[in-house]
Amino acid sequence: MSTTPPCPQCTLENTYPDGANYVCADCGFEWPAAEAAAGAGDEGRIVRDANGNVLQDGDAVVLIKDLKVKGSSTTLKQGTKVKSIRLVGDGDHEVDCKMDAGNFMLKACFLKKA
Repeated sequence: MSTTPPCPQCTLENTYPDGANYVCADCGFEWPAAEAAAGAGDEGRIVRDANGNVLQDGDAVVLIKDLKVKGSSTTLKQGTKVKSIRLVGDGDHEVDCKMDAGNFMLKACFLKKA
């Protein structure tokens, strides 16, 4: 596993150190190594809802459309309020939540901050 951080601009992991900077071999973006070390504990990923509001852990959100649950006959209805969300960094689903129908991972583009 590489110890160099992924590129903050294109998010690809093909980066290398060059003196006091990190360089992305794919897009050519350069950023200070000190800045990368300061943000190592924080992923630096900002998750926004359908209206562009920044989401944080513990926020309450509302579904903006009906969502069919893959592999099930369950449908999550529009207008359903979800309390106390948790942001996750891996995969393409940014929000982990618990609802009456079970635990789900949702994309932030189908949510709006309540």
